[in-house]
Amino acid sequence: MNIGKQIRLNRIFSHPSGRLCSVAVDHFIGYGKLSPGGGLSNLPAALAKVAAGMPSAVTMSKGTAMNCWAPYAGKIPLIVQAGCFTADDRVIEYVTNPEECVRLGADAIAISIGIFGPNEGRYIKLLMDGVTQAAKYDLPVIAHIYPRDFSGATPKIVFEPEGIMWAARIGVEAGVDVIKVGYTGDVASFRQVVESAPVPVVAAGGPKAKNLRAALQAMGEVVQAGGRGATIGRNVWGATKPAEAVRAFKAVILEGQTVDAALRAEGLTGEE
Repeated sequence: MNIGKQIRLNRIFSHPSGRLCSVAVDHFIGYGKLSPGGGLSNLPAALAKVAAGMPSAVTMSKGTAMNCWAPYAGKIPLIVQAGCFTADDRVIEYVTNPEECVRLGADAIAISIGIFGPNEGRYIKLLMDGVTQAAKYDLPVIAHIYPRDFSGATPKIVFEPEGIMWAARIGVEAGVDVIKVGYTGDVASFRQVVESAPVPVVAAGGPKAKNLRAALQAMGEVVQAGGRGATIGRNVWGATKPAEAVRAFKAVILEGQTVDAALRAEGLTGEE
């Protein structure tokens, strides 16, 4: 690994534990309509709340970086999302490139893809091409890989162990630097996913959990399984107190604290 890439990865995984606790605010076309007053309806306000918790990094689209990230530039590592797709493949696009990410000051480029379904090969090629392009700039690639189920009337993202294992394998074969996949729901199966990959595997924070306690418990299990951390979205910016939620996730993921201790330290009940 060249020193440029190593420097960037070290910024993202800077905690002594070697893990990361990052936040994603790249929820865009694949996530449906915005709700007025919802967690991401006001991006500058949402970022202010997230940044107050000092996550390991924040993932966002390029326009968010251009228009909203200046107050935090150089203080928190930046990851720029290049993938743009919908679960039903209505949209499959690559919306930025490594050169632009470097000019924005990003420490990594994220590429989200869907797998299974009629366009799986197209997605895999998109990811592999992104890895080739990023290598010219020593820019780490973080693959966000989502298995889909096409058996029903509406395709949906799923979390079964077999699909998550295949997602991780695609990340390995594509040559990415970090693989982000959904949590399989139990420690044993996620440990198999982690052990199958020669690069760090981190978990996606997943759909909105029933409460903060449940979300923290799941991320604690990710760490127990050997995962190198997590990137959380809705369970942070959709929380009642986003900054406190970030710090609680950091306590569980980075420090190895219990869920109860993490909640107590932030004055939270876990029912938020």
